[in-house]
Amino acid sequence: MNTFVPEQHVRIILVEDDDGDALLVEELLIDTGLRYHLIRCSSLAAVRAEPTVHAADCILLDLHLPDASGIGAVAAVQETAPDAAIIVLTGLAESKAGSEAVAAGAQDYLVKGQVAPDLLHRAVRYAVHRKQAERASADIRAGQLRAEENARLERGLLPQPMISASRIRATSRYLPGRERALLGGDFLDVVQTPDGQLHAIVGDVSGHGPDAAALGVCLRIAWRSLTLGGHRAQDLLLLLERMLVAERTQSDLFATVTLACLDPAGGRATLYLAGHHAPLLTSAGRTHEVSARHGIALGIAPGHANWHASELVLPDRGALMIYTDGLVEGHEGEEPQRLGVEGLIRLMDRIPADDTDAHLDELITQVRELNANRHTDDLAILRLEWNGVAPLPAPAAGPMAQSVGTS
Repeated sequence: MNTFVPEQHVRIILVEDDDGDALLVEELLIDTGLRYHLIRCSSLAAVRAEPTVHAADCILLDLHLPDASGIGAVAAVQETAPDAAIIVLTGLAESKAGSEAVAAGAQDYLVKGQVAPDLLHRAVRYAVHRKQAERASADIRAGQLRAEENARLERGLLPQPMISASRIRATSRYLPGRERALLGGDFLDVVQTPDGQLHAIVGDVSGHGPDAAALGVCLRIAWRSLTLGGHRAQDLLLLLERMLVAERTQSDLFATVTLACLDPAGGRATLYLAGHHAPLLTSAGRTHEVSARHGIALGIAPGHANWHASELVLPDRGALMIYTDGLVEGHEGEEPQRLGVEGLIRLMDRIPADDTDAHLDELITQVRELNANRHTDDLAILRLEWNGVAPLPAPAAGPMAQSVGTS
């Protein structure tokens, strides 16, 4: 949007085919005291061909041109220079035409032969300010619409975990890397099946932009459906990979994934890593990276399926944090090295963990401050926390209970 400052030159385009009327306007502009740069065009075609038209602050438009007239001329100029204020020039008997032009989007109209320099000065300034106000209002409205759309789309990207009778609490955080992005390529989800086991996924689609975001949502929804349908382990990963290959828009897109199945009754967890970081386990105030076998990312070599289960004994009280690489790939202050997993663990152990939400928020804040807010990658965190993993009655089969303990 153009910014109008009275002390600067106003960029004006006069669209007038009559040489006499054009000279009159030029003389009036000289007497206004405005600092301006004027270009004259004698037709709509000349306006469209003018290379500086998109930078114009104000267009003085005669309604009777050789190739356009009336409201049609106003609409054509608006389309050519959408950011410029339009002041229509009418004849003595055309006051109705001037009003109609303003109703059609012009900022003002002036009657030829009845314009004094001070009136032209005020008309140009007010028209430019009025156009700026209209553009600002449109930008605000567009921002509101984006925010509303973001809220609707977030439900598909960050679903409410389906957890019923369990001592495990799920807390998540998600930040798209791109400015004003609605979605990113990272995804996460957690559900509890009727046997009482808790199933979680955290994934990261390669690349950025809408293609990666759409593929991430697709994989998350597919994972939830397949998990609730009874698919597990390598069979589940193979099906997710088939979905990725079928849905990706570029042959080089792939996804890293961590699958976790927690058995609260047995005090154990099973992990599958497909090109993804191992989770972090926190217990008794100390955090360490889980030792787990790594496999290939989904989509790198479709059908290769070199994924292996890793078993983990759960402490009676603790937390398992699964995350994407947006949390560790930033710089550690002004030093050239990356934060990395070891740096992340140091941060986690220094931040009070009494309040899980405050802990995650502070962790993200410190990571981003260390990187001087230079993050360009998406960031997703899923923290599964428990206080005692003694056996609990398995939830009844059928629809899942309402989500609990989620933020």
